[in-house]
Amino acid sequence: MDEAIDNAAAKDPAHRSITPATPQPHHSAEEERLAHPPPDMPEESGSNRRSMLLGALVVALILGIAIYFGIRSRAMAERKLEQATESAAIPYVNVVHPAVGSKAQEVVLPGNTQAFIDTSIYARTNGYLKQWFVDIGAHVHQGQLLAIIDAPELDQQLQQAEADLKTAQANQQLAQTTNVRWQALVAKHAVSQQEADQMASDLIAKQTATAASEANVRRLQQLQSYERVTAPFDGVITARATDVGSLIDAGSSAEPHELFHLDQVSKLRIFVSVPETYAESVHGGAQVDITQDADPSRILKGTVTRNSNAINQATRTLNVEVDVDNSRGELLPGAYVFVHMKLPAGFNTVTIPSNTLIFRAQGLEVGVVRNGRVQLVSITIGHDFGSTVEVTSGITPQDQVILDPSDSLISGVQVETGSVDGSGSAR
Repeated sequence: MDEAIDNAAAKDPAHRSITPATPQPHHSAEEERLAHPPPDMPEESGSNRRSMLLGALVVALILGIAIYFGIRSRAMAERKLEQATESAAIPYVNVVHPAVGSKAQEVVLPGNTQAFIDTSIYARTNGYLKQWFVDIGAHVHQGQLLAIIDAPELDQQLQQAEADLKTAQANQQLAQTTNVRWQALVAKHAVSQQEADQMASDLIAKQTATAASEANVRRLQQLQSYERVTAPFDGVITARATDVGSLIDAGSSAEPHELFHLDQVSKLRIFVSVPETYAESVHGGAQVDITQDADPSRILKGTVTRNSNAINQATRTLNVEVDVDNSRGELLPGAYVFVHMKLPAGFNTVTIPSNTLIFRAQGLEVGVVRNGRVQLVSITIGHDFGSTVEVTSGITPQDQVILDPSDSLISGVQVETGSVDGSGSAR
């Protein structure tokens, strides 16, 4: 209040003269300076206040920004953690698209090789083996002499039969001459017709006896020819079961004794048991490849010639014969070989890896990802190629089929997918 009055008095001299002087208390110089600052002092104090206020605002702004970004980064970290947790809770599966169609299948089946003609050679006459000319492994030709049998009794029987034939021929000749004479006498009425007929009948009997003797001689000659054992066809001697001096029995016992075993190896038969699944795909004239463990790199060509046209009820297989040209002797009779049979490709089918199949009580299924969720689909299998299978119904080439499905896989589960190429490698 006093300061206001003093200021008014200082500005108005009249007021200063009117206002009576009031006694002032005594102040020190420092107090006087503080009480009465210079005229520019109020402006400097206001500037300091503004500076301090501006600094406080800047500090508050910096703190606010730091707090904002701190809270924001923490919220983003929590959100990322939540997303990662949710993503980890969704199963990840590899999928593959079914391949369109089905390649021609090659089925490898074991086969037994046999000679095209396989026969045992027996003796047709009794005696003792005089000499043999071939042994096992010998290549012989049709008509080639294999052995000689000594049969003296047969030779004597033939000589006797030849003598009987000569007697019958002499009797026939005499009967024929007599008949001619009697027929001439009948014409002259020198003898009766009855006597002439008797002579004619006697001629017929003598002719019959001669024919019988001739037949007996031919029979013994044929038996005598069997003393020379010859090859019935070109082939290889695979067994010799006799030796010089052995008694040859021509079948008087229940089972005759085999002299030689002959195989025709220029052409071989291979018998293959084809499973019933592929029986309808086997056709005559089809070409097949033949290999054996002794030399897998060597491939021989064969031709399906015939089959049994019946399924064996014990083995559920079709017996198929494959013929092979073996003129160079590359295969041996009795060899164990493998027949590679080409089966026709399936139409309107797809092929999937075998590790996509699910075997459950409901039947054969696969897991298919549709709209991000699993759906178990029943399928029908055509041919089994080992690493892959042919599917005839249930899925399409556009489906995503799950590889290596877990046993707990069920329909409706949300999954994430990763594609796999044809070799099974993830991409």
